[in-house]
Amino acid sequence: MQHIAVPNGTIGVLAQGKGVPILFVHGFPLNHSMWQSQIDAFGQTCRAVAPDLRGFGESNMTAATATSKLTMEAFADDLHAILQAINVDRPVIFCGLSMGGYVAWQFLRKFRAQVKALILCDTRAAGDTPEAAAGRLKLAEQVLTLGPSAAADAMLSRLVSPKIAESRPEIVSELRAMILGNSPAAIAATLRGMAERPDCTPMLASVDVPTLLICGEDDKITPAAEMRTVAHAIRGSQFVEIPNAGHMSPMENSNAVNTAINQFLKAVG
Repeated sequence: MQHIAVPNGTIGVLAQGKGVPILFVHGFPLNHSMWQSQIDAFGQTCRAVAPDLRGFGESNMTAATATSKLTMEAFADDLHAILQAINVDRPVIFCGLSMGGYVAWQFLRKFRAQVKALILCDTRAAGDTPEAAAGRLKLAEQVLTLGPSAAADAMLSRLVSPKIAESRPEIVSELRAMILGNSPAAIAATLRGMAERPDCTPMLASVDVPTLLICGEDDKITPAAEMRTVAHAIRGSQFVEIPNAGHMSPMENSNAVNTAINQFLKAVG
């Protein structure tokens, strides 16, 4: 991985292949390796760019305080900086999962000229309800006290389909390892940033790039019904429901997700 300095931190980024750039942005509180199946598949024909967001994986953040906050806009700014640093000089296909989708809205809002198309996996446009925001802030305090295991214990049972958790327990193990590999400060700061992220629903009608929405059929965090509503609000978008998958559809059923992405890329040109 390359390591690129950005304001208030350093970003680790894996880039391989040539051609149309696809920017793979991971979910919370994970790292770029959740996209390994997609990197392997599309790094052969495209330029696959997969960063660790600031504070996660091989990226770091400057010294945090007890009230530090990492916003979705700050992550978008980091991505803009690294694309320039690695000389991506053409619009990207922005592919984000969950929190990566929250970052996508801010990236599109600020850097529209850098976006060729959107792929939104298991995510939403709406902001947190007051109850959800309060839950994030409570978990942030628990992580600072108990460590990353508090986040793993709170989230793992909801990240994958029960069928996959039983038949492929190695995926759960991989996810736990990703979570435990992150600093408590970064996890807490990002929870605070997600808790106050804006409602991006008003943006949907003005999205003017080709858009693919992907959701696992068993996703309990961002259910397929909610993602269909987002798809209906984005003119000309496509929606694909992934069987045998929950919130982590790119890992749980990578073949189906890769097929959907490949067909979308052909349509986008």
